[in-house]
Amino acid sequence: MNRRPVMLTALAALSLALVGCSSNGSGNATPEPTTEPAAQETTEPAGETTSPSGELVPVTVGALPISETAPLWAAVSAGIFEEHGFDVTIQPIQGGAQAMPALLNGEVDFMVGQPFGAMRAILQGLDVKIIANYAESYATGDDINAVVSAPGSNITKPAELAGKRVAVNSLGAAGDLTIMAAVAQDGGDPATIEFVEVAFPDAQAQLEANNIDAAWVPEPFVSMIVGAGGAKVVYPYQATIPGLPTLVVQTTGDRYQHEPALVSEFVAALAEAFSWAEQNDDLVRQSLVDEMSLPEPAAQGLPLPHFTTEIDRDVLQSLADLAIEHGFFDEAPDLDALVAE
Repeated sequence: MNRRPVMLTALAALSLALVGCSSNGSGNATPEPTTEPAAQETTEPAGETTSPSGELVPVTVGALPISETAPLWAAVSAGIFEEHGFDVTIQPIQGGAQAMPALLNGEVDFMVGQPFGAMRAILQGLDVKIIANYAESYATGDDINAVVSAPGSNITKPAELAGKRVAVNSLGAAGDLTIMAAVAQDGGDPATIEFVEVAFPDAQAQLEANNIDAAWVPEPFVSMIVGAGGAKVVYPYQATIPGLPTLVVQTTGDRYQHEPALVSEFVAALAEAFSWAEQNDDLVRQSLVDEMSLPEPAAQGLPLPHFTTEIDRDVLQSLADLAIEHGFFDEAPDLDALVAE
């Protein structure tokens, strides 16, 4: 692959301040932009230019340790982000209470997480911005997250989740919201569900220990649990808002406002990473073996979502409307303030 030691001119001014975002994701310094670079950012389009120093800007990306992270892992290894001037470190995060503080405290520069969390954050007055889509579920066919039950369970349809203990990785988010909506559509009482917060990698063990009755999980955990004798109960995204984004890319509003060139270039790098991933499926799936220790046959057959940076505002609005309908939000989040132009 042709390597291009490229950088944004504006990024060169930011590199010293971002050095604190090292591989352990501990840095949180954000510089005050000087007058001269700020003028460049508003008069010149974001794009690739050669850095005077030739150094890469270290950037830490928080991401769930799930199969959706595969193209990010693979593209980093292939040098796609280096071509855009970034030295990317992927910091595993579990979601929920851990994810948003990591972003707001500067432990990560960008975060790949559920759009619902960003909506809740902005309603709480927190400084967050959705800058790109990342992955979206499928409107038809096999989806990439599902509610699954344990081997031998008599739970076979959404209405039968009523009165049961159902695990999600983060309480009060898109998982339990769409599950409640799917149960209501099927004639069950969603108010009787007992939701339990369980990390995705722990769901199978909790099912086998009979600590929960069902679990909402993405791939590869859907295939792992079903392969061990469990059953798919419902694709909650598909049942309620087909094509709902599973993950979006977020940063702070401060970074979006004061470091527009960095943000723009990162989104451009991610878009190129997704295009590259479409042409290199074997390397994407190999990253599942390398990063998640999946057996190679399992990695080869694993369903992956549709990856795109394009944001569908109408779908996000549908998610916000559903949250109000089921009492998750008292008011609608301001998508104009939340979603980047």
